[in-house]
Amino acid sequence: MNIKLLLFGITTDLVGASNLEIAVAEASTISNFKSLLKKTYPQLKKIDSYAIAVNEAYATNDLVLKENDVVAVIPPVSGG
Repeated sequence: MNIKLLLFGITTDLVGASNLEIAVAEASTISNFKSLLKKTYPQLKKIDSYAIAVNEAYATNDLVLKENDVVAVIPPVSGG
């Protein structure tokens, strides 16, 4: 199934795009998705942690993705 992937901050620079459409297996969880993301884009391993949001809500690792979900990768933000 296909999902839309949105990338923000440093993740955009590392992947070279701000949004992509990617295929994931049926009944993939966020945990499965994170593994796929690191295999597909190994440069993301440089980021220690990041949040995942699905359809504009933060997601836990056990959330099951559905066709056409919009998944955002949100890296840590610092500022002052």
